[in-house]
Amino acid sequence: MSHAIRIHEFGGPDVLRWETADLPPPGAGEVRLRHTAIGLNFIDTYHRDGLYPVPLPTVLGREAAGVVESLGDGVDTVAVGDRVVYTGGALGSYSEARNLDASLLVPIPGFLDDDTAAAIFLKGLTAWYLLHFSYAIRPGDPVLLYAAAGGVGTLASQWARRLGAIVIGVVSTAEKAELAKAAGCDHIVYADAEDLVAEVRDLSGGGVAAVYDSVGRDTFMTSLDCLRPHGVMVTFGNASGAVEPFAPAELAKRGSLYVTRPILEHFIDTRARLLDAAATLFDFVNSEQPTIRIGQRYPLADAAQAHRDLQARRTTGSSLLVP
Repeated sequence: MSHAIRIHEFGGPDVLRWETADLPPPGAGEVRLRHTAIGLNFIDTYHRDGLYPVPLPTVLGREAAGVVESLGDGVDTVAVGDRVVYTGGALGSYSEARNLDASLLVPIPGFLDDDTAAAIFLKGLTAWYLLHFSYAIRPGDPVLLYAAAGGVGTLASQWARRLGAIVIGVVSTAEKAELAKAAGCDHIVYADAEDLVAEVRDLSGGGVAAVYDSVGRDTFMTSLDCLRPHGVMVTFGNASGAVEPFAPAELAKRGSLYVTRPILEHFIDTRARLLDAAATLFDFVNSEQPTIRIGQRYPLADAAQAHRDLQARRTTGSSLLVP
């Protein structure tokens, strides 16, 4: 008998339920996947609380690594026994096993273990599109990165440094400051600084080229104030809530700024693009050997506690749910 974490209503972590799950044989184009490691991501909390509504009831989760156990008709891209990782598609990774469209699966290279693959896949692909497409970093660019000690932050700061950026990381504690520095941040500012904008503008020589902001509502206007003329505001998360509507004139009076709200799915919307993106990520990990920190591991049945810790900012690096 398989088990999964399912929600029947939107709300806080207490709505997460550990339940049995019956699985039919995989359908045409699908595989049966036994999960070995499940990535915990902030977007999971948006699905849980209804900020990003999903049909109910549902099993949460968008990212996991696992082993292919059986194939549906017509599957020729993977074989039984293959180690694979995925992100996206229908929710459902908070489970011991599931059926999944084979086109979403990416083989895990031999130099990566399953835990690391699950810890970096969604977060690493997020860093990839942020730094190469949302605002493509050029050598010497000063950039501001929120949650610099988190899963996306620690990967993005190291990758941005390799691309030649001067990285200013935003953190909430001294412990996280040390982690962000170790991950490659050139400078650190604290989220509760008396005048964060002044600090950032001083460190960057008048304003940053881009802000990568995963916090959302509470930091949006502050982030705009940190940009130099023609700078790019990349708002890619809502940890504090959705950004409230604002007048476009706010961009004009700050120096003709740009704002973008990207999501990963628009950068990996075909299997070819997914495989190309994954290859770029895996090549970065293999050739540059970034530090990958798995700060927390929780039994899958304890997903509610994992959500509490994540939202209370008690986590560092990546977090895993272990089936």
